[in-house]
Amino acid sequence: MTLSEDGSLLRIFIGESDKHEGKPLYEWIVLQARARGLAGATVLRGMMGFGANTRIRTAKFESLSSDLPIVVEIVDSREKLESFLKVIDSTITDGLATLEKAQIHFYRSRKS
Repeated sequence: MTLSEDGSLLRIFIGESDKHEGKPLYEWIVLQARARGLAGATVLRGMMGFGANTRIRTAKFESLSSDLPIVVEIVDSREKLESFLKVIDSTITDGLATLEKAQIHFYRSRKS
């Protein structure tokens, strides 16, 4: 697979405890991205953050650390990512998604 130099970056901000059909939501999102042939996805776990409800989520306090911020990043063409957003939109009840331009310098894998 090759990617155009002019791509896009989709960032999805959710909580670690968010679920879809009993599975972590971030895992479901990554598996959906792979099944739809998107270029790649990465899940990042945040140390601290807050969202629309302004509740602080942090690893500092044991009582709050069960729902740390999660960011799922996916890079591909804008068209593919906009189509993917339509698939996942209804499953994200609490979160944020952003789509921005990304300049792709390389996309490669070691050959077996």
